[in-house]
Amino acid sequence: MQKTGTIAKALRVNALLCASAAVLMGAAGSASATVYPIPATTYNYYVAPTGSDSASGSKSAPFRTLARAAQVATKPGTTVWVAPGTYTGGFKTTANGTSSARIYWVSTTKWGAKIVPGSTANVWDNRGSYVSIVGFDIDGSTKPAVTHGIYMGGSYDHVVNNHVHHIAKSATCTSAGGSAIGVDSYYKGVWNDVVGNTVNDIGPAGCKYIQGIYVSTSGTVKDNLVYRVGEAAIHLWHDANHVKIINNTVTSSHYGIIVGGGNFYNSSTGDDYTIVNNNIVYDNTYGISEQGVTGTHNSYSNNLLYQNSGYNISLKNGLTAKGTVSSNPLFVGYSRTAATPNYHLTSSSPAIGRGTSVGINPTDIEDKPRNATTGYDIGAYQH
Repeated sequence: MQKTGTIAKALRVNALLCASAAVLMGAAGSASATVYPIPATTYNYYVAPTGSDSASGSKSAPFRTLARAAQVATKPGTTVWVAPGTYTGGFKTTANGTSSARIYWVSTTKWGAKIVPGSTANVWDNRGSYVSIVGFDIDGSTKPAVTHGIYMGGSYDHVVNNHVHHIAKSATCTSAGGSAIGVDSYYKGVWNDVVGNTVNDIGPAGCKYIQGIYVSTSGTVKDNLVYRVGEAAIHLWHDANHVKIINNTVTSSHYGIIVGGGNFYNSSTGDDYTIVNNNIVYDNTYGISEQGVTGTHNSYSNNLLYQNSGYNISLKNGLTAKGTVSSNPLFVGYSRTAATPNYHLTSSSPAIGRGTSVGINPTDIEDKPRNATTGYDIGAYQH
């Protein structure tokens, strides 16, 4: 199987699929959204709040639940289009796509399709490979003890442009753990991409087992905004290696970014060849931390590290960070407690033009181009 590599972020919804092409709209206050390619697929199913699970799942006769769609969306080259509305989670998707014919689950309006917890610990439990989950609002606030927002147990999966929030706020803190977005190697999963998501208000304070974005495979974590996480905003562990952590903004958490390996499932070599570039890690208890088993080939460049009260960065094996910016990022409207802080950069931000081109996506979390002419900015937002 061939690695998917970095996600090219441009949604081109083919008009042949839908006469009124579905578009991922920007969040409130945003000019546009991180976008993602949805090619024409052989099979298409539709889900809407006004639908029925006894219907055919066509555009004119949509299903009512994602659980019903999961029963029929079993072939490579399938797209499930989900209309705005509120849906019950607690379902599992197990079908596999292929490298040339993925299975796509798409909210037709960004964050318009809201999924709330069902009767299980996972809001969305995906075990399939070559699966893309794009543009959903995963809202755990109605059942604050639920422990996982989006759980990915396959390989070459994409989690793009979702809002995952208020997960496990009152969960019991056990080693079983939890996360807003988790990509897991337990079922021998490899290489997954987590791009352009917003993750906030995750886990109870003081619980070290519940994370924001949790990765135990290889892959990419790019252009995500993560804040107010009880433990780590971004946490690599178990079999994680060769991960590119690029252009994320992480704040108001216990740890900003943990790079490490341990409690191995399928490997014992530890986390090596991980690249951590262009991240804003601000106002956490600890900033960037290597823990457990790590290698000598990890690299850290052009990160803005500031006001992390315990330490800004702690590396192992004699590694040192390069091009670090040690200044307040000067967000437009930062707050540890506001419902919707504004993490855009002011014109005076020291993050502007201080990033490196190594490993970046061509656009930011809102599809604004990153280019050499304006300078590569640090963090999820390009000024």
